[in-house]
This record gives sequence, C-alpha cells and structure tokens, in this order.
Amino acid sequence: MIKRILAACMLSVFVFSCKKEVGKESEPKTVRDSAAITDTKKDLFKPIDTLYSPAYKMEDYMKALHYYHAKTQKEIAEGSLGQNNKVYEDYVEIRNKYTESLNRLHADVLDKYVNYYDSETESYKFPEHVKELAARLNKEGLEFREVGEGMTEIQSVPDYYYILFKNKLTPDYNAYIAQNAVEAKDNYAADAGLIITWEELGERLIFWENFLKKYPKSSLQKTVKKEYNNYLYDYLYGMDNTPTYETADGKLYEENRNEYKRIIKKYPGSYTAKRAQEFVSLFDAGMSVEQIRDKMNVESNY
Repeated sequence: MIKRILAACMLSVFVFSCKKEVGKESEPKTVRDSAAITDTKKDLFKPIDTLYSPAYKMEDYMKALHYYHAKTQKEIAEGSLGQNNKVYEDYVEIRNKYTESLNRLHADVLDKYVNYYDSETESYKFPEHVKELAARLNKEGLEFREVGEGMTEIQSVPDYYYILFKNKLTPDYNAYIAQNAVEAKDNYAADAGLIITWEELGERLIFWENFLKKYPKSSLQKTVKKEYNNYLYDYLYGMDNTPTYETADGKLYEENRNEYKRIIKKYPGSYTAKRAQEFVSLFDAGMSVEQIRDKMNVESNY
C-alpha cells in the first residue's frame, strides 16, 4: 500500500514538472507572436497618395512625411552609394509633392502671412494657430518662406536633404546637396530682382562650372547645366528690377563692369570669365543690346 502511495506521488511530481517545463517553452512563442503582430501593424500603414485631395488632413500629411523620412533613413543605411542616389531622387520627388499639397491645404494662412508683420516692432506677430502650425511643420523639416511679391510658401529647411543624406551618396551627389544647402539659406531673387550680390552670383557660376568639369559622367550633368545657364543669363543681363545695363543708352553699369573684371582676373581660364569678357567687349564695341543677345546666345530655362 505504501509503495502504491509513493508511486502515485512520484507520478504526480513528474507530471507537474512536465507541465512546468512546457509552460516555460511556450512563453517565448507568445512573445514572438506579439512582436510579429506589432511589426505587421507597422507594415500595414499606408501613407496617403501624393496627389492632392481636400479629404486629406494635416495629420495625414505629417504621418506620410514621417513615414517616408524613416523609410529613407533605413534604405540609405543599408544601400550602396550608387543605390542611395536613386533613393535621394525618389524621395525629393515624393516630398515635393506632399509639400505642394500642404501649400494648397494652408493657402489661407499663406495668403495672410505677410499681414502678420508689425512694422513698428519690425517683427512678426502670429496668432496661436499659426505658431502651432509652424511648430508642426518644423518637426518634419518644413518652414514658412517668404518668396517675394507678398507671397509665402511652405518649403523644406535649407539643409534638410544635406543632413539626411550627407556622406550617403556618391561624391557628385554629395557635393550637389552640400552646395544646394548653402544656396538655399537665402532667397536668390524676389520681386523681379536679384537679392544676392553680383559677386555671390559669380562665385556660384564658378562652383557649378567646376562641378561640370569634375564630374563629367554624373547623371546630374543635365540638371546642373540648366542651373548654370540660368545663373549665367542673370549674371549677364540681370533681371527686370536689377538690370546690368542702362536701357536708354545701352551702357553697362559700373558695378557690373567691375564684377566682370573681378571674375576675369580671379578665374582667367574659366568658361565664365570667357563669356564675361566677351560680353564686356561687345558693349565696348557699341553693339546694340539685341545684337549682343544674338551674339552671346545665352538662354534661360525658367
């Protein structure tokens, strides 16, 4: 009888022990399943379409921008420099489309933006809803930017792409985003007039000319050539409110003549200096502006 009792007890202990072991083994499985469900939820998130729709709200755009920023960070951390160039181009296109939509969504705020400027204190006085909107935009690397003629736009902060992609792209792309970050700090032009100085414009021309020489096989060649030609056109002819010559008598302004002399002396072998010298010589020869334009054959691509 005692032997039977002992046997029963031992059997109970054995069964209890087995159940305990099974419990221990099944617990991690539950944790893994939970993590898988969490990852699945993340994967199921789909950002809104890049095409504008009045049905989309501010929060929809913020989530979409955040999603693509995180996605891009992950991709460039794992991709090669060459692959990351394509990621950069795709990301810029997507982000620009969302930014355009945000400009449409907040058209009422943008239209009134310049009215918030207080001339007495020479500062802006924004209502709370505009302050809150600015703070939300800033979280995704966006800001309000006055672009002239009473207009304001929502744009990416100047160094947004450089901070995100720095040293993650091929040398040509890295140089490209670095220079763009510098140039985007201040408005280039507004109200049909140049804002930066003529010297600054001259230096930009030299930078992009050197870029084209340094990276002859870069896929950015076409884009940079277009930008260079636009700059060269403005450098030679100016803009409506900041011309380089007197329309009445067709004479170069002394300020611009001195700038051309500077660029010719500082960069004597450059293409920019060559075109500047040609431009000055044609004016000195007494040719009409129309004849000079035909002779120079410099076109803008605005």
